Amino acid sequence: MGSIFDFKLIFEYLPSILARIHITLFIVLLATIVGLVLGTFIALTRIYKIPVLNYLSIIYISFIRGTPIIVQLFIVYYGLPEILILVGININRWDKLNFVLITYALNISAFLAEIFRSAITSVPIGQTEAAYSIGMTRWQTFYRIIASQATIIALPSIGINIVGILQDSSLAYLIGVIDVMGQAQAIGSRTLHKLEGYMAAAIIFIVVSILLEKLFSIIEKKVTYKKVIGDGR
Repeated sequence: MGSIFDFKLIFEYLPSILARIHITLFIVLLATIVGLVLGTFIALTRIYKIPVLNYLSIIYISFIRGTPIIVQLFIVYYGLPEILILVGININRWDKLNFVLITYALNISAFLAEIFRSAITSVPIGQTEAAYSIGMTRWQTFYRIIASQATIIALPSIGINIVGILQDSSLAYLIGVIDVMGQAQAIGSRTLHKLEGYMAAAIIFIVVSILLEKLFSIIEKKVTYKKVIGDGR
């Protein structure tokens, strides 16, 4: 680190670090999309207690929620190639970003699975029974009755977890991904003014986190409003 902290360097480094925000946002976006799909599947296997899959889901969720994401990242980065090589698949030349995407998708899916399970089971059972009584199938009941209410319940927690993934994405630089934090690290190593680079990265993360929180607040209000209007018809 340089001997003198230079406040001006924070704003000098900011554009260069901000130029890598698309990598960070790509990690968050793709991990969230995969996490939503996988998390929903896992939640349903637990709710309907599908044989074998239910127990595997419990183990999976316990492992993901019980270990730091940096441990999961290293397991995927170093362990997955070793496992796949046993079946003749070589992924050693994969872009490092792929390992980050897999790790974060698996991570958020476990947390979203528990959020979805809690939200779905919180819908009164009487509504499900009423839907069955008028001839709705299980799928129709889930889609029309349960999912809409569970979504409203789950939205705040989903938003919190997505913001959490944004912040956790800062660890991707540890395996060589040049995202926001990776760029800050590279600049700091080159100029010996690491703190200024980290401060610039902190500003970016704070601003993006606030914007995501505002976005989810707007979405939550709109979804709730549409639900209220729909119930009033």
